[in-house]
Amino acid sequence: MPLPVNIENLLSGGSVENERIEFKEGWNPPAIYRSVCAFANDFSNIGGGYVIIGVKANDGIPERPVKGIPDNQIDNIQQQMIGFNNLIRPIYHAKLDIEEVDGKKIMILWVPGGSNRPYEVPEDITAKKKEYQYYIRKYASSVKAGKQEREELIGLANQVPFDDRANTDASLDDISFTLLKDHLRITKSKLLDWTETRSKADILEQMELLSGPPEQLYPRNVALMMFSEKPVHFFPYSRVELVFFPKGAGDPMFKEIPPISGPVPFMIKETLSYLNTHVLEEKIRKISGQPESLRVWNYPYTALEEAVANALYHRDYQLREPVEIRIYPDSITILNYGGPDRSIKLTAFNNDVIKPRRYRNRRLGDFLKELDLTEGRATGIPTIRKALEENGSPAAFFDTDDDRSFFETTLFIHSDFIESSENSQKLDGTTTEERRNDDGMMTEEIRKEFGRNSEAIILLIIENPNITTQQLSQKTEKSPSTIERSIQKLKKAGIIIRKGPKLGGYWEIVYK
Repeated sequence: MPLPVNIENLLSGGSVENERIEFKEGWNPPAIYRSVCAFANDFSNIGGGYVIIGVKANDGIPERPVKGIPDNQIDNIQQQMIGFNNLIRPIYHAKLDIEEVDGKKIMILWVPGGSNRPYEVPEDITAKKKEYQYYIRKYASSVKAGKQEREELIGLANQVPFDDRANTDASLDDISFTLLKDHLRITKSKLLDWTETRSKADILEQMELLSGPPEQLYPRNVALMMFSEKPVHFFPYSRVELVFFPKGAGDPMFKEIPPISGPVPFMIKETLSYLNTHVLEEKIRKISGQPESLRVWNYPYTALEEAVANALYHRDYQLREPVEIRIYPDSITILNYGGPDRSIKLTAFNNDVIKPRRYRNRRLGDFLKELDLTEGRATGIPTIRKALEENGSPAAFFDTDDDRSFFETTLFIHSDFIESSENSQKLDGTTTEERRNDDGMMTEEIRKEFGRNSEAIILLIIENPNITTQQLSQKTEKSPSTIERSIQKLKKAGIIIRKGPKLGGYWEIVYK
């Protein structure tokens, strides 16, 4: 049976990360089934993986032409696999596809993360005496789980990521066959040939997008995110809201753009199209003594592309909150609700290499990568950093809270797009001198340390020390809970205090 992914993309690592692919030169059941068990356990929630048999690899890179499997062995291997699958506890059947590559036959086992994990398998599945072990993936290897990892793996039992769960409020009628076929065409999947003779249910089942008994099949959430005309019916507020603040944070004359909603790939593309048309600008400057002109953008498209895609990929679709994009004169803020995994420290986003332990939407990420809408695992933030650096733009700022309830990315405009003079008029209508608080601290410094929300709060307090939390919420277009979190950060850092009675009091900036 054909797989959803294109085999050439799989061999090149173009649509699936190398650590999710295991190449086997020949039929070696003990090693192969240890890898099947590890992928099915999906310890890091990255979506399982693939075991490709008949391909020799050096340092994870397949040799071409492929070695292949002799035709007279293929039937015997499939017969053996039926028995070996039954030895996995609980029973697990990987999806098998036989492809012709470089004139040779190879076998591909697609092993999605199982819904009945944890799985265990005999250390040597061919031995008479079976010694069962749990296996997990570490980097690009299948290894025996240690004591702590076994306990954590058992704790993951029946914990299926939200996007991979069945949606019992939906039916097959809610899946657009047109969108499904378009995806298979764009990704060059051989499953497209099936659409002429097979039913929509057959295609979805082969793609592991259905759950339930044959008489009552339900689409999984990721199928609705990708192939429903109106996923907002199942995930309220799954949309992108764009707001312009021509004079900066707190500007009452803001401009709202009609929300962008639809399947996730559509939202990403439409949002980027709008930003590309209405926000992005390029400047060309001739440099004396050089034949080439210097070309810079106010915001590099690659950084915006990755930030928007990340927000829609990593957001929590169980929360009734949209992805918010706020466009200021000197920056763009992209906010999604549902923050990063707690295993990632906030400092890692601004300084270090990010090593996530869990992914909220493991299947959604696979689909978006197939469409080249997201980068590979944990490479999105480095891609943003690199694009900004190459454009000569300031570094991005990333923010979240202790509860990891949101994630905010702020991109700052290139300096060539800001009019400069000693006491220049800022794009938000205030001068540099006016943006200093009583102790001489620039609000830009507050933004860098505490985020855009805190900067907006400080500016509004300078303007009106009697402002209430509710008024701050209205002026910044942030929820009261978000404003309260920022206020608590500022109070804890000793930057602001509240004076006077509970009703009728005022704020004082006391940063030292």
